[in-house]
Amino acid sequence: MKNRIAFQGELGAYSHQACRDARPDMEALPCHTFEDVIGAVREGEARLAMLPVENTTYGRVADIHRLLPESGLRIVDEAFVRVHISLMALPGVALEELEVVRAHLVLIPQAAGFLSQYGIRGEAAADSAGAAAELAAEQSREVGVLASDLAAEIYGLNILARHIEDHSHNTTRFLIMEPEADLSRRGEHGMMTTFVFQVRNIPAALYKAMGGFATNGVNMTKLESYMVGGSFTATQFYADIEGHPEDPPVKRALEELDYFTEKLEILGVYPRDPRRD
Repeated sequence: MKNRIAFQGELGAYSHQACRDARPDMEALPCHTFEDVIGAVREGEARLAMLPVENTTYGRVADIHRLLPESGLRIVDEAFVRVHISLMALPGVALEELEVVRAHLVLIPQAAGFLSQYGIRGEAAADSAGAAAELAAEQSREVGVLASDLAAEIYGLNILARHIEDHSHNTTRFLIMEPEADLSRRGEHGMMTTFVFQVRNIPAALYKAMGGFATNGVNMTKLESYMVGGSFTATQFYADIEGHPEDPPVKRALEELDYFTEKLEILGVYPRDPRRD
């Protein structure tokens, strides 16, 4: 299997930055869709997959929770990337020359204060890193791009202003996945366990299923529901908890959960990233 880590997007995307930060020794493989990322690992074109799951500003990444259980992959690490926005243009272009900046739709409002200050109009692009590549190809002096520093480095653009985002908390959480899990690992800052489940069709099933985590002192950091199979009654839940399934409190809580569920699948057991704090 090739020593690659696959991600969705163009070279220079924030997902590419996550790959470089988390696995600097691996070659980053850009893919068109999340399904393509998963396929690259399953087919041996890459060893790992880097998939975004949530953002502090925009919440859950669409469709990702549906894809994870179907992927056949297991979570082996989590990674956090601060979304720092830089304004870049062609070499030699001054800030005052810019009339418009291009970026993914979600980035433009995050730099609204800076753009308003300089009277620059935002224009939505399919992908910020892709917009940087297009600018390098078309050589438009009146156009700038909002993207990562990595995108400027890759496409030979000049950074006119760094960290122009209006809010300093914007962070994306990624999951690193591979075909096989290693349950023997233990992290210096604790462990995380991620799983999906469907409760049995009995009154108060979810309430009873969650009771085991409370009584055993297990911290659940995420619980989200989403529909499966096109049904309004078939609801699946995605959960993150602190701890390892072999820890006695976690083991007891999962046993109690299993009693009230029709389906329970552990998607990964991995070291807790200290940046959670």
